[in-house]
Amino acid sequence: MFRRHTGLTPADYIRRLRLSRSALRLRDEGCRITDVAFELGFGSVDGYQRAFFRAFGCNPGEYAAKPVPLCLFVPYGVRYRELRKEPKKMENVKTVFVQRVEKPARKVILKRGVKARDYFAYCEEVGCDVWGTLTSMKSLCGEPVCLWLPPEQRAPGTSEYVQGVETAEDYDGPVPEGFDVIRLPAAEYLMFQGEPFAEEDYCEAIGQVRGAIEKYDPACLGYVWDSANPRIQLEPVGDRGYIELLPVRPAER
Repeated sequence: MFRRHTGLTPADYIRRLRLSRSALRLRDEGCRITDVAFELGFGSVDGYQRAFFRAFGCNPGEYAAKPVPLCLFVPYGVRYRELRKEPKKMENVKTVFVQRVEKPARKVILKRGVKARDYFAYCEEVGCDVWGTLTSMKSLCGEPVCLWLPPEQRAPGTSEYVQGVETAEDYDGPVPEGFDVIRLPAAEYLMFQGEPFAEEDYCEAIGQVRGAIEKYDPACLGYVWDSANPRIQLEPVGDRGYIELLPVRPAER
C-alpha cells in the first residue's frame, strides 16, 4: 500500500528523505560529516558517504566545501498526490493579507517549459523533479519560486510559466544543465497571503487568494499593476497559507 501511494518502499522513502535533509544541513550549517551521518540515522560514515554519492553523484565532503545544485527529494503528501484536482467552492469567507514587498535587482536560475501557463501543464512538460533541484540552491527569499514571465523575458518557443530560484545579482556559481539565467530589475510587489489550510484543500486555498487578487485595486495604495515584471507564486504550504506576489509601480500623477 505504501508503494502504491508513494511509488517507493518505506526504506527508499526514508533514505531519500534523510539524504536530502543531510544535504541541506551540510549546505547551511557547516556540520561535520560524522555528525550529520549519525544524527540522520545512518549506521556508519562510510555507508552514508556511499548512499550520498549514489543519490547525488558527489561525496558529502565535496558538497559541503562547494555546494552545487542537487535533485533533492520533495516528500509531497499522499492526500494530494494527484496531479489534478477539481476545485471546490469554499463557502466561508477567508482573510487575505496584503503586504508591500521590495525585491532587489537579481538573477533567476530557471527551467523553462514549452507552452505551460500553469503548474499542472508545466509538470506535464518538464516533470516534477525540477523543484528538488531548485530547493538545493540558496535563494534570496529562502525558497524556490514559480513565475509567470512577461513576453520580453521568454525565450522563443518557451513557456510563460517557469520554476526557478532567485539569487544575488552577482551570482556566478554553477547552473544546472538545461536551466537558463535571466536578470530581473529591482521592483515593488504586493504580496497576497491567504489563511492556513489543510494540505488536501490547496486548490481551494489558491482559489481564495486569486479571487481576492481579481477584486483588488492597487490604486488605493497609489499603485498600478506592472506588466513588465513577472508574477510570482510560492509553494502552497498549509501552515502559512497560499502566497502570490504581483508586481506594481507607482501610479502616474
